[in-house]
Amino acid sequence: MTLSRILYLVAILAVGTPLLAQDALSNSVNFQAGNVGSESNLPLPRYVSLKAKEANVRRGPSLTFRIDWVFQRRDMPLQITAEYDQWRRVIDRDGQGGWVHYVLLSGVRTVIVDEDRLVLRAKPSDTAPVRAELEQNVIARLGDCEGAWCELTAGGYNGWAHRSALWGLDPDPFGN
Repeated sequence: MTLSRILYLVAILAVGTPLLAQDALSNSVNFQAGNVGSESNLPLPRYVSLKAKEANVRRGPSLTFRIDWVFQRRDMPLQITAEYDQWRRVIDRDGQGGWVHYVLLSGVRTVIVDEDRLVLRAKPSDTAPVRAELEQNVIARLGDCEGAWCELTAGGYNGWAHRSALWGLDPDPFGN
């Protein structure tokens, strides 16, 4: 039995969904990296942002599942790890997550600044002029990434920052 099946069955026992729905869900949900979503045919895992000002985070992919908490930060980056029908399993930068209806999510890419006073530079270079400094936990819109650098827009400022100081994107494919 796979880990995803075990985790799902534990969640089902806590809520009590009929056995047929358990089997359909466990066969449709895809938890392994490098796969594509059964509903969207987009890569899993992948990053999105929260479109809504508030979003209920549920234990399972249906309105009948209990709400565990509510995300309350528009544009917050989230990682989709699984899909089932119109529901997406998401996690935040702390690894906390659950199921959110897909209409509450956006393909607009954002990141969270993980470093205090992150320097935004005019070009992707440590010697480029400084345009601004961003505080930790600021949400910025993500532009292009070139190796170890990503272009960001936040608070009316635009510039380049080290991707290692950001949450909401895959590690640098070049190992920079």
